[in-house]
Amino acid sequence: MYAMVLHQQQQPLRLEQWPAPVPHDHQIQVRVLACGICRTDLHVVDADLTEPVLPLIPGHQIVGRVTRVGAAVTDVAVGQRVGIPWLGGSCGRCFFCRRDQENLCDDARYTGYQIQGGFAEYAVADARYCFAIPEGFTDLQAAPLLCAGLIGYRAYRQVQDSEHLGLYGFGSAAHILLQVARYRKQQVYAFTRDGDTAAQAFARDLGATWAGSSSQPPPATLDGAIIFAPAGELVPAALQAVRKGGRVVCAGIHMSEIPAFPYRILWGERQLTSVANLTRWDGEAFLPLAAKIPVTTTVHTYHLDQANQALDDLRAGRFTGSAVLVPSLSGQGTEARSG
Repeated sequence: MYAMVLHQQQQPLRLEQWPAPVPHDHQIQVRVLACGICRTDLHVVDADLTEPVLPLIPGHQIVGRVTRVGAAVTDVAVGQRVGIPWLGGSCGRCFFCRRDQENLCDDARYTGYQIQGGFAEYAVADARYCFAIPEGFTDLQAAPLLCAGLIGYRAYRQVQDSEHLGLYGFGSAAHILLQVARYRKQQVYAFTRDGDTAAQAFARDLGATWAGSSSQPPPATLDGAIIFAPAGELVPAALQAVRKGGRVVCAGIHMSEIPAFPYRILWGERQLTSVANLTRWDGEAFLPLAAKIPVTTTVHTYHLDQANQALDDLRAGRFTGSAVLVPSLSGQGTEARSG
């Protein structure tokens, strides 16, 4: 099979031929139909996350068709379409796993980090950590739901009662979560990089009450805010934008250093918290909701051998919405949007 492989962090991926992986025990093999590109993939390539298994096939928003099953798999069948997320396994025995916090397990393993991922024609995964994909989504549209959607929804649940909700960093996750918030009749305020008028217009098109630069104060006091951008300087900005008793959620797996800030912007029972990874419950709750709304994903498609270009475009903020790889070679990026 063809795969895009990371041999050394801070170096480009290489297109290589690898043997197709064989499933064992609880694993399934899938033919990859689409694989979303996530900012976490950038953090792995750019060495912000420092413990990848190398050589590594990145990619953890995988939509695939099951082609083989391991001997212990009983509830997934050949031919079924499944989603493979970031969380690829946990110990099931530790303090966190026993309390339904498998996302915090110290022995958890992650797709496209310690487990070979979906920038390839085939992948294997533990069937117990995979999700059924609702029929209403095409392969391309479903892929971003598996991380941007799932971890975004995990963050959203911490501020879901906010009448006025701020989203800092208007990328893949924010464009999905804005639709969930608007479905629940919330007012959404979208914050982008300075001068990113395309992202601001995109947010308004999706129903944002206001869209502007992260350096600007919003026109209303926020009840809660989610920070998707990996920029630590947004933490004090968001704290200043929320009311007393409000909550700021840091939703990224990596963030630059948070600068010192005066206690007065935290005082008043404001809360600062984070989310880490995802649980299987997040997928079971979010995917049916996304189908019910229905969430519309704006998708920019790249062929497998264009993975480095896609990562660079994400790094530079050259597109709105989500980027998705398809396992074919030599093509041009296109855009598709539907519900």
